[in-house]
Amino acid sequence: MSQPGHGGNLAWAAAMSGCPADAIVDFSASISPLGPPASAISAIVANLANLSHYPDPDYWELRTAIGKLHQLSPDWILPGNGSAELLTWAGWDLATLAVTALVTPAFGDYRRSLEAFNANIHQFPIFGQQKLDSAYVHCDSTFLLSEQSSLHSYSPLERGLLLNNPHNPSGKLFLLDSIAPYLEEFALVVVDEAFMDFLPPEQQQSLIPLVEKYPNLVILRSLTKFYSLPGLRMGYAISHPDRLKLWQSRRDPWSVGTLAAAAAIAIIQDTAFQQQTWDWLPTARDWLFTSLSQLPGLTPWASAANFLLVHSNSSVKQLQERLLQQHRILIRDCLSFPELGDSYFRVAVKSQCDNEQLVKAIAQSIIN
Repeated sequence: MSQPGHGGNLAWAAAMSGCPADAIVDFSASISPLGPPASAISAIVANLANLSHYPDPDYWELRTAIGKLHQLSPDWILPGNGSAELLTWAGWDLATLAVTALVTPAFGDYRRSLEAFNANIHQFPIFGQQKLDSAYVHCDSTFLLSEQSSLHSYSPLERGLLLNNPHNPSGKLFLLDSIAPYLEEFALVVVDEAFMDFLPPEQQQSLIPLVEKYPNLVILRSLTKFYSLPGLRMGYAISHPDRLKLWQSRRDPWSVGTLAAAAAIAIIQDTAFQQQTWDWLPTARDWLFTSLSQLPGLTPWASAANFLLVHSNSSVKQLQERLLQQHRILIRDCLSFPELGDSYFRVAVKSQCDNEQLVKAIAQSIIN
């Protein structure tokens, strides 16, 4: 079985460790340990009888609910089969431009979506272009159009930009004021905000408030990570209605299933679960950050999301194998990120019990 390019591949981990998949403690996928919310389960059960009917092809009720959440007309919302499906259509649009700036290291599906339509990709590594301090959460994106930038040979009408915020895998948070100027410098700006929900509203740096002013802005959101529903596949795009109508015309009908739509409507209104997550994460993340910092040879990076990127002075691949075989714990190696390689790994923030188990296992693996 080949090495996975994403986190959460429990079939591969089970084969490596020689145990059932459900015996693996999975730190490789950045999914909240608090869900799925009871509201999601209740909505799914209540809609089981509707499986004998096609979903509404326009998803009017779902789009209305999401629009209300963000104070936008439903016309500015397009639900998708996870944000990965919508990323495909963003890649199509970006590929029509002369060049696309890609902030790296980057989620592997970004390159997939761009290369599928033969986009001209110019990479901009955040680790190489600016000095990042592992102790600070915020970073800026001014390196994209620095004096040395290769983008200066293209006019603003010829260039696109794809980045995520908070950044994955570093967990760094770009400030809104750092990204907003690029809406005047790029013909199309696509911002993946898959992990933005993990910040409480007063700390979020979302570009959603700017979307009605800038028709060249696309925002992608995921509902699977914050609400622990990766198997249900649910995300949405926010952009100008004309663009979303075009995307809708390209894709297969009924891309969002009945149960996913029902669960999505329920969870975005589940304010109790949202507050529970915002109350839990900072304490759990700080504990894990501090505990990993105290282990020899490891340097975790401060994060605004529900995961930590960790630098290791020794081989991560060997550490990953020891954790799997000796402790049945799966961490996310960073071999699929060329900028990081075998010197970094990423771990999700999980329950206190699981976090303690991880730190203890890593400590034993380092000593051995």
